[in-house]
Amino acid sequence: MSAIETKLAELGVTLPDAPAPAANYVPYVIAGDMVYVSGQISADADGMIKGKLGDDMDAEAGAQAAKACAISLLAQLKAACDGDIDRLVRVVKLVGFVNSTADFGDQPKVINGASDFMVAALGDKGRHARSAVSAASLPFGVAVEIEAIFQIA
Repeated sequence: MSAIETKLAELGVTLPDAPAPAANYVPYVIAGDMVYVSGQISADADGMIKGKLGDDMDAEAGAQAAKACAISLLAQLKAACDGDIDRLVRVVKLVGFVNSTADFGDQPKVINGASDFMVAALGDKGRHARSAVSAASLPFGVAVEIEAIFQIA
């Protein structure tokens, strides 16, 4: 087991198989030493995590949805690295979209679910630049979608 997967196991997380694309795009693109991962929607073993922040979901539940996105992002990274996730040099940037009402303003708290998880799982390699923005709706009614840029060796 890789060092990163060992740390994930300590956190109670096993990476799932990388989710298949839901439309006409590829799950990731490698350009030089950078991996650009397409947006991963909030989903776990029970299915899609749906909801609208500020309506039927609070920031804490949204943060859990964002953590689920982060797990999928790492699964895609592992696939991009032919199974060797320890090739990760660092998380460069996360861009988080939050399905929220017009008056909901805690998008950063929601996306912290992904950011906090990346740092807990990866240490300093997990520290990253980030955007957290509101969206009037997201595909399939999911609560959160996050895309990522990783640097690999």
